[in-house]
Amino acid sequence: MSVALPQLRALVAVVDTGGFGAAAHRLGVSQSAVSHAIAALERAAGRPVVARGVPITPTLLGRRLVEHARIAVAEAAAAEELLRDPAENPSGAVTLAAPPTACHAVLPGLLAGWSAEYPELRIVLLEGEDDEVVGWLEDGTVDLAIVVDPDFGTTEALPVAADGFQVVLRTDHPLAGERSVDVADLADDPLLLSTGGCERQIRELYRQAGCAFTPTHRVRQLSTLFSMVRAGIGVSLVPGLAAGMEGAGLVLVPVAQHLRRELVLTGPARRPWRPGMAQMIDAVRARRAA
Repeated sequence: MSVALPQLRALVAVVDTGGFGAAAHRLGVSQSAVSHAIAALERAAGRPVVARGVPITPTLLGRRLVEHARIAVAEAAAAEELLRDPAENPSGAVTLAAPPTACHAVLPGLLAGWSAEYPELRIVLLEGEDDEVVGWLEDGTVDLAIVVDPDFGTTEALPVAADGFQVVLRTDHPLAGERSVDVADLADDPLLLSTGGCERQIRELYRQAGCAFTPTHRVRQLSTLFSMVRAGIGVSLVPGLAAGMEGAGLVLVPVAQHLRRELVLTGPARRPWRPGMAQMIDAVRARRAA
C-alpha cells in the first residue's frame, strides 16, 4: 500500500472545504482529479476516508489521516519553497490566519505592504477564533498567523498591535455618555458574548470587578453580537480593535478595568517555518522602523 502526496493534498482540501468542487478550486485542478485522488486513497486504505454528504465530512479514519496529511503537505511545501530559494523574495501562495478584529484593523496594512514588496506573492487569508488560529498554525493549515497573547515564543515573532477592551452599548443606554465604564456597573445588564475569542480576557475583567461572569447569549459572529446589542437584548465587551465595526446606534466605551491584549505575527512554534516567512515578518519590522 502506498500513499501519494497529491492524494493527501486532495484529502486536506476536501476536509477543509467540504466538497470536491471547492477542493478542486483551491488546488487549481479539475473536480475529477480530486475525486480520483480520494478514490485512490480509499482503495489503498480499504475503506472510506470521507462521508459523501453535503457537506462532505471525514470518517473516523479520515479524521486521523488528515492530521498526518496536513503535516506531510506542509513539509512538502516547505521543501518545494526551499528548492526555489525564495529567501530574498517570497513568492507563491502563503496562507495566513487571524482573528476577526485583526482582519479588520491590522491586516489591511500588512497585506498592502506585502503586495508592494512581493508582487509575486499570493496570500490566502483564513479568519478564525483565537484558539482556531493557533491550531491551524501548529497543524500546518496556515504558514503565518496573528496570534492573541501567545503562550509560546519564536525568535522572529513581531508584535503588530495591542489594545484594551470596550463596552458595547446602545446610544440611549444610561452609561453611553461616560468616559469609561466599570464592569461592576453592568451587573444588571444581560451580557452577550462572542465566542470568536477573548472569553478568557473578559472573564478576567469580571473577576477584577468582583462580578459573576454569566453570559446570557453566546454568538460566533461580531456582526450578530452588535445586532443583538442594537436590538436592546443586552450589552457586550469587545477588543478595542473592533472600533468601526459596530455600526449606527451603538457606542464603544472603554472599560475602567485595565487589561490589554497583544497581537503577534508569527510562524509555528513546533514545526519548521516555510522559507521566506521570516523575511515577510522582517519586511513588516523594517517598514515600522522606517
